Amino acid sequence: MTKPRIAIPIPTSFDPEYNERSWPQYAKAVESSGGEPVAVPLDDTAAAAELAATCDAVLLPGSGADVDPARFGQTRDPSAADPDPQREQVDTLLLQTAEQQSKPVLAICFGTQMLNVWRGGSLIQHLPDSPVSHRQRGVVEAHQTEIAPGSLLASAAGLNGSATGNGAAAKSDQPMFHVEHSEMHLGVNSSHHQAIESPGNGLRVVAKSLSDGVIEAVEDTTGKQFLLGVQWHPERTYDENAASKAIFDRFVAEAAARRPKS
Repeated sequence: MTKPRIAIPIPTSFDPEYNERSWPQYAKAVESSGGEPVAVPLDDTAAAAELAATCDAVLLPGSGADVDPARFGQTRDPSAADPDPQREQVDTLLLQTAEQQSKPVLAICFGTQMLNVWRGGSLIQHLPDSPVSHRQRGVVEAHQTEIAPGSLLASAAGLNGSATGNGAAAKSDQPMFHVEHSEMHLGVNSSHHQAIESPGNGLRVVAKSLSDGVIEAVEDTTGKQFLLGVQWHPERTYDENAASKAIFDRFVAEAAARRPKS
């Protein structure tokens, strides 16, 4: 059976070391969930367009850049990183094609911010360091996040109907989510200094940080495609966190469901 092909743009056009460190993590998670990762170049628009059309789904990764604030009508904050016009151009191309062809989309960190701005939303250009620091690279569980019950995220992460994440598949040393009253809580990692300010058109907020209310995830409201954006990095905790693995499993399964039956 042919594996679903997942288009993943190269994270940046200016930082080879970052790309070499980060892109393989996304690729490994996709492969482990049964997909075929496909690198999308940032310096060849024709090649990017072809891959956008021929791949079965799109994964938008993180980046060392920040989205150009001119895209959402703001001047650049001194704490913001340089934008990456080539990455933004490719992300836009991938998002447009995915929407036109109803392809699944999973956006992560910068990818989520790019998705939100592409849909007409805005960003907080620099988060304060308290009451929780959202820049804790290498920490498996940086803070707790409240997940909306009944959401696509809750379903994709394997949170519905269980208080232990992925049931028997969850290991005792994994960060678990728990339920308090009607709320679902999930421990997540965190490695960002910007976040969604106002959600874009057709997006709804489905996760927030318990400590400070920072938006942690959005998803599509139209029902036309699987479209989920998370602010944390599930690819980094694929082997340690049952919910992280479940998100990739669901995403790749959605991509596989689009392929013609042999």
